[in-house]
Amino acid sequence: MDVIRDVLDNQIVDRNQRKMGKVDGIVVELVEGQPPRLAYLETGVTTLAHRVHPRCSRWVAAIASKWGAKHTEPFRIAWSKVRNIGIDVEVDLDAEQTPALAYEVWLRDHVIKHIPGGS
Repeated sequence: MDVIRDVLDNQIVDRNQRKMGKVDGIVVELVEGQPPRLAYLETGVTTLAHRVHPRCSRWVAAIASKWGAKHTEPFRIAWSKVRNIGIDVEVDLDAEQTPALAYEVWLRDHVIKHIPGGS
């Protein structure tokens, strides 16, 4: 499998087909004397910003924290939770039970609900 082509930037869906975001990063574990092992998928705006430049991720995390976001760290999904890779990356999780949607919830509560007709 070509992990970068087949996984990176694909939509993540939970066991109920609820969208959890995109695969923004892939974490590989390196152990001396063993081949590299896929460990985690990462989703989060800081990981996405880090792909542009590490300084961007620090800047994004600082702004999100200043605006009151509780979760500025990327959410990691263990590779063992990946069930299927196709158009979407299906994982054996419930999106509502994870911090993957924390940014969306924060945006809804602090920005969208203050826009007329946004609630």
